Parts: sequence; structure tokens; C-alpha cells
Amino acid sequence: MIEIAPEDVLVVVDVQYDFLPGGSLAVAGGDEIVPLINALAKKFANVVLTQDWHPADHISFASQHAGKAPFEMVELDYGTQVLWPDHCVWQSHGAEISNDLDVPHAQLIIRKGYNRAIDSYSGFQEADRQTLTGLAGYLNERDVGRLFVVGLATDFCVAWTALDGAAGGFDVTVIEDATRAIDSNGSLEKAWADLEDAGVQRVMSREILG
Repeated sequence: MIEIAPEDVLVVVDVQYDFLPGGSLAVAGGDEIVPLINALAKKFANVVLTQDWHPADHISFASQHAGKAPFEMVELDYGTQVLWPDHCVWQSHGAEISNDLDVPHAQLIIRKGYNRAIDSYSGFQEADRQTLTGLAGYLNERDVGRLFVVGLATDFCVAWTALDGAAGGFDVTVIEDATRAIDSNGSLEKAWADLEDAGVQRVMSREILG
């Protein structure tokens, strides 16, 4: 059993309607993790949320690239970009955090992807690998302990957040069954390999909940 300490943090990534069944970029089984996250959150005194938050003409949307379809790849100024269906557009229902997420003691929501010209999977920094969100600064000022990451999707926003947390010196664990993946072009296998290489731990919720 993993004992959760008062200074440990649960990082809940992008549990928003567009990533849940019926959403424009629905992750299969995404709704299944919400009750599990609610149960886990009760173990943590510290919870932070991330929220994908895009302008309607965001550069990661396939609709902004003539002749391109969702899940195709393009090269942008900051590197290779997967093109997505329009999702999590400012002020839309799809961008809202699910009302079924019962985490009233969450202290912070980090919005990401709001810069039109840069995508942002990670809760720590945007895809140019230079523009910081401020999450690391917040966590360091709070002098927190371990980070436990859950949410959507395993192979993109969860993995990038966990990787950047580890790179920033945090002790990071992904709670595997409290995530779900898109798994496009081998992305899930690559994400787990990258996480292992970075020293990110991988556990199941029962190791915390009993």
C-alpha cells in the first residue's frame, strides 16, 4: 500500500467534456475514470487541475490546415504536431471540466493551449518547450511532496505532464487505471517507454485505495 502524505499532490489532467464520450475528441472509456479520480482525490489534501483551453482557430486543429484531416501530422515551427478535431474551444461546453468530477478542494486550475500558435499537452510548459505555465513555480512555492497524475489522455497530456514534472525535479507517479489513452500511431507504447526512461513510476489505484 502507498501511504499518501499531507504534502503529496493529485494532478488531474483535462477531465473535460470534449475528451469524454460524446465529445469532439472523445477518449474511449474516459468517463470510467471519473468515479475513480473522485475516490482518489479524497486521499489528497492537495489537488490541482489542468484544462485544455483553445481559441477557435488554434494551430493544432486540422480545420486550420487546408487538405489535412484529424490525426495527420504536420511540421510546425516548434516541431511535429498531431492535428486534432476542433476541441476545448474557449467558453464552449466541450471545454468545461466535467460536473461529475467531485473535487471541491482543488486549489488551482492551470489552463493550457490558449496561445493560438503553440499547442500545449503538458501542464508545465507548452510544446515549444520554452513557455512555462507557472505550475512548477506554484508547486515549489507550496513545498509539495510527490505528484500523482491522473486524467486524459494517458499518451498525450498525462504523459507530457508527468515527464515535465520529473524533468523539473518532482517525484512523479502515474496512476494507470485512472487514465485512458487515445493511442494514435503507437503513441501509448511510446509514452510508457518514455515515462519509464524518465523514472516516472506507474501504479494502480488499488495500491492507494486498498
